[in-house]
Amino acid sequence: MPTTPLPVVAKAPVTWHLDLVAGLSIAGLLIPEAVAYSGIANLPPQAGVIALFVGLATYGLLGRSRYAIVSATSSSAAVLAAGTLALAGVDNVSRVAMAATLVLLGGACFLIAGAARLGGLSHLIARPVLRGYTFGLACVIALKQLPHLMGVADVHGDFVPALLVQLAKVLPQVNLAALGAGVVALLLLFACERFRRLPGSLVAIALGVAASGWLSAHGVGLTGEIRLAADLGWPTWPKSGQWLPSVELAAALLLILYAESYSSVRGFALKHGDAVNPNRDLLVLGVANVLSGVLHGMPVGAGYSGTSANEAAGAQSRLAGLIGAASVLVLVLLALRWIERIPQPVLAAIVIHAVSKSLRVSVFAPYLRWHRDRLVLAAAVVAVLSLGILNGLLCAIAFSLIMLLRQLATPRLSVLGRLADGHDFVDMGQHPGALQVPGMLIVRPEEPLFFANAEAVLAQARHRVEACQGLRRVVLSLEVCPDLDGTSLEAIGDFATWLADRGIELRVARLKDEARDALSRMALPQLPPQALEDWSVEDAVSASPLTTSLSKGTPK
Repeated sequence: MPTTPLPVVAKAPVTWHLDLVAGLSIAGLLIPEAVAYSGIANLPPQAGVIALFVGLATYGLLGRSRYAIVSATSSSAAVLAAGTLALAGVDNVSRVAMAATLVLLGGACFLIAGAARLGGLSHLIARPVLRGYTFGLACVIALKQLPHLMGVADVHGDFVPALLVQLAKVLPQVNLAALGAGVVALLLLFACERFRRLPGSLVAIALGVAASGWLSAHGVGLTGEIRLAADLGWPTWPKSGQWLPSVELAAALLLILYAESYSSVRGFALKHGDAVNPNRDLLVLGVANVLSGVLHGMPVGAGYSGTSANEAAGAQSRLAGLIGAASVLVLVLLALRWIERIPQPVLAAIVIHAVSKSLRVSVFAPYLRWHRDRLVLAAAVVAVLSLGILNGLLCAIAFSLIMLLRQLATPRLSVLGRLADGHDFVDMGQHPGALQVPGMLIVRPEEPLFFANAEAVLAQARHRVEACQGLRRVVLSLEVCPDLDGTSLEAIGDFATWLADRGIELRVARLKDEARDALSRMALPQLPPQALEDWSVEDAVSASPLTTSLSKGTPK
């Protein structure tokens, strides 16, 4: 009796070796960056290494994105430096303690936002604001790394004009050996960009460590001792007068880290057709930052450079991040004394190279071409350069929200007419061939009605009514209004009463369910249920007259 062969089940391709290669690659790439970012935050070198290990391990275990690499970022390091300077002054011990507190509070803000399902929080920062802020921040970071590149005294603050004055004062003190090492490292980093498989940072670091003895003899500073086992204690609570600014700074860390992280996660998820769970990412980033704060590490987020490097290295799953975390641990344990000998100009070159990708003015080109958000973009750059990192970010966000409110509050009302060759109703200002329906006025707000614009929009509608003769009906098309607040409801009620006094009926077309329910609950005699049931403008135009008696007046 013949036997039927069993179907051959195709095995899923084994991809762990790709994750292994990616994990090893990102570990070698991110360790020097982590040490360099510690310098941006004015923290000991171990703060960046701790943050890197915690971020990779936590997101690898709990996260969802296949490619996201969670580690210290240059932007959060700069914000942290500005925050600790404002709260703890220039004392290094106090700044280290305050930094741990801010990172811990930032993690708590992430957890609260995740529990409250505020996954859309990143949308508070418009993309033009984020791009302008990133450009300005890159300028500040690059300027602050120049003293390390040149081997001169450090500059303080983040006010660009003051930074330029300080740099001009220390220029005569340039250490030629440090400057030479920094310039060579920069040239190597940019040259290695042409070779995808060649890790430029590792090449620069290897050469720097090899020359560290000669450089140190010529007055060039090295990274110095990294004390991973140092007992720094628990983060201290803010003093009584520091609670409010500490929470504000933690919220700023939340905004900038999550905006950057969500942009990276969502970008690569869309590219590869993966799902995105923003609330889950908030919780995971919260856990990572709480752990990093407890261990006196830096704030962590899913930076674009590390995530793109992970994808380019061939990562297929979160296993790459876990392998990267294990690799970081092994490298630190076995090569710590070599990491301590990295010359400071080389670290400065790594930071400048990392932020140089944000200094390309080409990111502004689309907004200039679209004629959109140009003022917001310029304001974000100017705010960071003139007001500092933290105040610049807050002012840029506030400016974008003000511009949004200005747009929404500007009353724009279109008068609709019917096209001669069909039943479509269009804006008569944009379509001169459209004809007004005899005895009717059809108006449509071009922005959602809310407390700041409802009165002004309906005042425009009154002017339109007064300019027409022999009106019997006004149709108010509200397709742009998902809901109506109390001010809008009262304004519509006043408008309906005003029309009724003139013997003109009002019908409201294209209402969303929430707006219809709100108007129905008002129970206005001038707006009976049948005046709210028109699903289209055509329905409102062709509907029978309302049975509700209107006040007798002389139609105008």
